[in-house]
Amino acid sequence: MNSEIAIKQLKEIEKRGRETRLAADGWKEDWKTLVATLMSARTKDKLIIPVAEKLFSKYKTINELAKAKVSDVEKIIRSVNFYRTKSKNVVELAKMVVKEYSSKIPIDFDKLVELPGVGRKTANVFLAEKGESTIGVDTHLTYISNYLGWTKHHEQKKIEEDLKKLFPEKLWGDINWKLVRFGQTYTNFKEKNKILNEIKKIK
Repeated sequence: MNSEIAIKQLKEIEKRGRETRLAADGWKEDWKTLVATLMSARTKDKLIIPVAEKLFSKYKTINELAKAKVSDVEKIIRSVNFYRTKSKNVVELAKMVVKEYSSKIPIDFDKLVELPGVGRKTANVFLAEKGESTIGVDTHLTYISNYLGWTKHHEQKKIEEDLKKLFPEKLWGDINWKLVRFGQTYTNFKEKNKILNEIKKIK
C-alpha cells in the first residue's frame, strides 16, 4: 500500500464520518477519560457516555472511586457489557492509582497496561487523547484497515506497526477517532462496505 494513497483514503474516511462524541472525549480529568475508555470496550460509546456521567456524578474524585463498593458501581454501570468485570477493574484501578501514583494517571504506556482492565487499546486511546503519538486498535480500526489493505494482520501490535509505517507520525493520534466515527456512522455492513469500496478506488 502506497502511503500517499492511504493518507487520501484516511481524509475521505474523515469526511464521511459523522461528528459524534466518543467515550474518551470531553472529560476534564484524566482518570475520567481512562475509566470511560476502559468501560467502552465491547460497548457503544453513545451508551457509555451517560453511564460514565452518572458514575462520575456519584464519585467525584478518583479517591472517592477507590473507596467505592464494587456492588455499588455494578448498579450504576449495569447496562454496560461485562459490567461485573468492569466494575471490579474500575475500583481496583482507582485504588492502584491512588496508592502508587498519588491519584494521578501515569502518562506512560507500560505503567498504564499494568492497571486493572487497561489493555493495549485502552492505553493507546487514552494516550492519543493526551496528545501522544499512539494508535488505539479496536474492532472498527481492525476491520477498516484490513478492508482497505493498510494491513493484513488482526493482532493489535502488528496493526499498529503497519499503520505507523504507512502514516506520518503527526496523524497517528487521530487515526482511531476518524475510523471509529466512520464505523459508528455506518452501522449497516452493506452500506459501510459500499462506501469502503468507493474509498478503496482512490488513487
